[in-house]
Amino acid sequence: MSVPSPTPSDGDDTAQWAANVFFRACASRPVLEHIASKWGALALAALREGPYRFNALRRRVDGVSEKMLSQTLHALERDGMVNRHEHSAIPPRVEYSLTPLGAQVADRLIDVIELLESALPQVTVAQQRYDAARQPAPSEPSE
Repeated sequence: MSVPSPTPSDGDDTAQWAANVFFRACASRPVLEHIASKWGALALAALREGPYRFNALRRRVDGVSEKMLSQTLHALERDGMVNRHEHSAIPPRVEYSLTPLGAQVADRLIDVIELLESALPQVTVAQQRYDAARQPAPSEPSE
């Protein structure tokens, strides 16, 4: 049996709503933003393949800038999704991998990615239908 999720009312203590993603003060919202962002989802999915060094991950996630990938990895590391491993070597080597939680999240993201990739023909048809319905009607030739 599912229990309806309560909604906070004015004057409620926000701490009791900390685990309700639909509440604006929910602590999980920023984490959801990090994993559901384009670069966050792609970084997690790529790291599901195995550990990557920074530049190899940047090549794998085609199109991401160095700055954006760095920011994304820092956020995912802070959220407990990614491990950053510094190897003592010359030159220094840093490798990124998933934590157990990050692997669980990445598994679900990969399911969504695979669903979208397999449904791409349907998506394309829907986009074309949508765009065609919103095109202005051709104007009548003037006499």
